[in-house]
Amino acid sequence: MKPKLASFRFYAELNDFLDPADRGKALDYRFDGDPAIKDPIETLGVPHSEVDLILVDEISVGFDHRLGDRQRVAVYPVFECLDISPLQQLRAKPLRVTRFVVDVNLGKLARRLRMLGFDTVYGNRLEDGEIVDIARRERRIILTRDRRLLFRKAVSHGYWVRSDDPATQLVEVVERLDLATQSQPLQRCLECNGLIESVSSEQVWSRLQPLTRRYYRKFYRCPDCDKIYWEGSHVDHMEDTIRRTIDPW
Repeated sequence: MKPKLASFRFYAELNDFLDPADRGKALDYRFDGDPAIKDPIETLGVPHSEVDLILVDEISVGFDHRLGDRQRVAVYPVFECLDISPLQQLRAKPLRVTRFVVDVNLGKLARRLRMLGFDTVYGNRLEDGEIVDIARRERRIILTRDRRLLFRKAVSHGYWVRSDDPATQLVEVVERLDLATQSQPLQRCLECNGLIESVSSEQVWSRLQPLTRRYYRKFYRCPDCDKIYWEGSHVDHMEDTIRRTIDPW
């Protein structure tokens, strides 16, 4: 029996998952039977967790749509900042209370997201299965440089970070997920993700170095890991990074 043929076109950032020669082009897909459309999308290299809209012959369908012969398929990325509610989005709604679980290969990005105030789970010994379970149980977005992680069936919200530079990664994630207005900087512990709180100098005096006692009067402490913070010169650097990230123009 002659194989069936469908045509797939991927848009915007989804092209990052394709071979350079295939980007921006209609791709022929030959198949037998009537597979759910999610399967050929992933066979062509695009994780389902980065897809939010599929049009088959200009009609919106879900991942369970059965692919037919000669159908034309257009696949679009997650629209966190656009209203496509009249169409069939493939997840109930964006995670507007934005929380992350970050893969082991993105530790510096995790610290930077905490600097911006985002609830970010990270552990350098987390296995892939644990990351997926945390994301599912706590409704978190997975951030990873390992695209294979996003192909797991249980993943509903995930993003493959394109850049390998931590500073660029932060800008990329903030812009891609439209996070600038949600940022609440300098409220979380960079080490453990806890919410820091103001404390008097007397409460932490015995733990301070002599120069810190001499020059600083405002102190903060993480109640979860007991780390102490104060507004030293490093804060100016952090605030500059925050300004450049959430308001680059």
